[in-house]
Amino acid sequence: MTLLGWVSIGLTLLLVLVLARPTGIYLARVFHSEGARMPLNGLFGPIEKLLFKLFGIKETNQTWKSYATALISTNIFMMLLVYAVLRLQGSLPLNPSGIAGMEPTLAFNTTISFMTNTNLQHYSGESGLSYLSQTLGITFMMFTAPATSFAIAFAFMRGIAGKPLGNFFVDLVRSIVRVLMPIAIVAAILFVALGAPQTFAPTETVTTLQGAEQQIARGPVASLLSIKELGNNGGGFMAVNSAHPFENPNGISNLLHIVLMLLLTTSLPFAYGRIVGSAKEGRVLFVAMSIMFIMMLGIATTAEQAGNPALHQLGMAGPSMEGKEVRLGVAQSALYAVVTTASETGGVNTMHDTLTPLGGLVPLGNMMLNTVFGGVGVGFVNVLMYAMIAVFLSGLMVGRTPEFLGRKLEIREMKLIAVTLIIQPILILVPTAIALVFYPDTISNAGFHGISQVLYEYTSSAANNGSGFEGLGDATPFWNISTGLVMFFGRYISMITMLAVAGSLMAKRPVPVTSGTFKTSNATFGTIFVGTILIVGALTFFPILVLGPIAEHLTLWK
Repeated sequence: MTLLGWVSIGLTLLLVLVLARPTGIYLARVFHSEGARMPLNGLFGPIEKLLFKLFGIKETNQTWKSYATALISTNIFMMLLVYAVLRLQGSLPLNPSGIAGMEPTLAFNTTISFMTNTNLQHYSGESGLSYLSQTLGITFMMFTAPATSFAIAFAFMRGIAGKPLGNFFVDLVRSIVRVLMPIAIVAAILFVALGAPQTFAPTETVTTLQGAEQQIARGPVASLLSIKELGNNGGGFMAVNSAHPFENPNGISNLLHIVLMLLLTTSLPFAYGRIVGSAKEGRVLFVAMSIMFIMMLGIATTAEQAGNPALHQLGMAGPSMEGKEVRLGVAQSALYAVVTTASETGGVNTMHDTLTPLGGLVPLGNMMLNTVFGGVGVGFVNVLMYAMIAVFLSGLMVGRTPEFLGRKLEIREMKLIAVTLIIQPILILVPTAIALVFYPDTISNAGFHGISQVLYEYTSSAANNGSGFEGLGDATPFWNISTGLVMFFGRYISMITMLAVAGSLMAKRPVPVTSGTFKTSNATFGTIFVGTILIVGALTFFPILVLGPIAEHLTLWK
């Protein structure tokens, strides 16, 4: 890779690093302050109070059961609303291209996809949805889905710190009003300035230099684009996603994409440190996740720069440019692929199906671990789950009841964590086996790469990422329903179980710190934390990875 490529990656990550801590402090003040002490209260307070009054929201604390009930019921109501819009879009306004209503199983898949913060798309972006569906349906859920994630993340942080969980509706409104909306508005204006369209005008018909007619899709792209990246949503207005010049006009817009994807997810460890009363706790997790991120980035960039080893044997060495935008090059394509799966966003500026086997292994690994920063909210809850597992295993090794943030981790909490831990491999591996056995005709590649395609689809669904390897005939009832169910259960089962863990820890009396207390705010714990993720998380999926990308990589050396 050229020096310029490394410099561009370094400057991008440096900018993210500079923004992470102040953003985390702001989030902690938003979700852990009251009344006039909240930041920018003069600006956001009146809007917030108006919405509370309009929807009858009272700032009363909920139990974990009532919090979970409010979350699930609200999300299901929004799903039903958007499902109706998608099915009826052919008869509704703001449809200048005359796009018909969605087929039932596709509408089912799309609704669950965007409400679960996954944004998997089994339709062609610009030709599958009307402008009304893109705004009232998709963009609407792009705000409410990450707001739901934020709500549960901060409820979980409060609970494990021994404080009341809060109120779901209050957290939902504050997430949108005080965090997502203001940043997204500024980002949308920047995207328009950089060349992204923002219009309700219909598709433009133009005559090319060769004299042929071409249809150029446009629409309210910038507004969707800003919250797509900020809320770790993914998907895209256009079928080719962020490789399209309307979604990603130039290098500066690509930088804005990456910064937005990492902004909130890298700030959560710092917010966590403030809420639990120990900044060191947050810094240890941030450093540990940063190390894993850099490892993944190093593998991906090296693999894509090296290219196909079979070509090297023929004297044709060079980086792999297959499936990449020449405007962006190898460095920014590899960085984007790592960031979009580390942050559980799911947008793409290169086709992941064309990555080298090891380059494709990295996005898969990021989604399977779901802890390399993780997405907005729910991903960080997953990080804290692995931190608890690390504490529990350390306690077993020294024969002491494990304690996390001054509260004992006992059989109830570990059973709930075990259920959370095992549900993801079940949701990934079982449907993958079914698809490979009964629906091989929908897979475009035979052999190892075909296994990777199917594995990637269900991993992306279970991890609420939404990016795809592509190459699948996935616009069918089987794929629509199966991935829809995986997305739904992958999202909400873990939410409920981890809320139950927070509720259980909240009710416990704190244990005084002694000389035998295992500290979770030093480098020793950070090392154990990373080791736990790699041993417990990575080894769970190692056999299927051997059959997919690892085997494919080895065959290239024949």
